[in-house]
Amino acid sequence: MAARLLWRESRRLLAGAGAGAGAGLRLSTAPRPEKKRWLRAYLEQQRLEAPPQRRSEKPNWDYHAEIQAFSHRLREDFSLDLLKTAFVNSCYIESEEARRRELGIDKETVALNLQDNSKLAEQGVSFSRSYLTRCFEGAYPDLPAKGIGALVDFLTSQELVSYVAQNLSIQDLTLCREFPVPPDVLQRTFFAVIGALLNSSGPEKTGIFVRDFFIPQLIGKDLFEIWEVINPMGLLVEELTKRNISSPEPRITRQLGVSTVLPLYFVGLYWLV
Repeated sequence: MAARLLWRESRRLLAGAGAGAGAGLRLSTAPRPEKKRWLRAYLEQQRLEAPPQRRSEKPNWDYHAEIQAFSHRLREDFSLDLLKTAFVNSCYIESEEARRRELGIDKETVALNLQDNSKLAEQGVSFSRSYLTRCFEGAYPDLPAKGIGALVDFLTSQELVSYVAQNLSIQDLTLCREFPVPPDVLQRTFFAVIGALLNSSGPEKTGIFVRDFFIPQLIGKDLFEIWEVINPMGLLVEELTKRNISSPEPRITRQLGVSTVLPLYFVGLYWLV
């Protein structure tokens, strides 16, 4: 009974207040609009599940400014024209010319006035391999040539070079038909960047660049994880022959369980110096 009286009185007070204030105060009984709490999570999920998009297809992209920023980020003095050429792959030129032909553009304007990075990449590969070989020969004079070759092959391999290139964001500047950029294209582009630096700043600075980005990749690596010695005894005889040392002589230094099914022998190699 008390609740009913309170309800009636409250309705009268509200009605009187509404009449006194005119149309300034009105009570709405319409349902409040619900916030789309799911929208932000849905948009984020769509963004994560979307296929990878080129950086050049996103807003605020200036290719010339990005090339300059890349040069300053590496703190190297590049010729901008050579650096731009280093990022142009032959597959990009072919795809762009094919796209222009499909659009019906005249044959005279179909061809792009661009040079691919094949020449710069060859120069970069040649310089990198020769520089790394000289470094290891100076640091490890007793290491056989096959071991040095294995280290150089490891540091210039497609997997390692593409890994270094990705960490330098080279894939964002690479002009390529496919995206994401394949590892072989990343490898060629990175060597082309080295070739551009060689033609811009000379061999001394380029050697420091190769040293700083390649040789640290050996940290934590074991030599025999990289270099698989197929014939150790033959390699030892070959190295001793080069030094005019007699062939090694094997001798049993210790033995255990000779009369058992599983005997154990310790064999040492000796030679006269």
